[in-house]
Amino acid sequence: MERARITGILLAAGRGRRFDPLGQRNKLLQPIDGEAVVVHSARHLLAAVPRVVAVVRPGEEGVAARLAALGCEVAVCAEADCGMAASLVHALRHAAEAQGWIVALGDMPHVRPTTIAALVRAVEEGADIAVPVYENERGNPVAFGRRHLPQLLALSGDRGARGIVRDNIVNEVAVDDPGILLDIDTPPDLQ
Repeated sequence: MERARITGILLAAGRGRRFDPLGQRNKLLQPIDGEAVVVHSARHLLAAVPRVVAVVRPGEEGVAARLAALGCEVAVCAEADCGMAASLVHALRHAAEAQGWIVALGDMPHVRPTTIAALVRAVEEGADIAVPVYENERGNPVAFGRRHLPQLLALSGDRGARGIVRDNIVNEVAVDDPGILLDIDTPPDLQ
């Protein structure tokens, strides 16, 4: 399977209410090491896969512009408020021809490109689902092979693909990357 056939999906359409309950500061645009959180997440994904579909919510032109400038295909999801599954399904419809997908989160800027590349290899080598594991704990992103596309497209609500991962055989990929467990949920997480 050629690398171009594995597509990255960057979910960047959440409201981030735990970060800012009033909705005045988008956590994805907050700086870490001089760049927005979402820029780090996208760069790491783009370093491992040639194509990334980034899902944003309507009205988030700042996030969309940064992602487009990096080379991501930006897909605006009008149903983003329906939950993470709506954003994932929206992205999958834009990349349904791929042979597999790496589903990454825009608020996880510390995931290393080498981890993402290891997940790509796992799918290329036949894994239907691959998850990274650091010190016996599963994290993100998650990779899916084409076999699960019908199940992924049928998702709804805010649970994303968690149930698919729970109910199927998963290839655990051991990584030396604590970033798979670190997301930006609150302002102290930016430190």
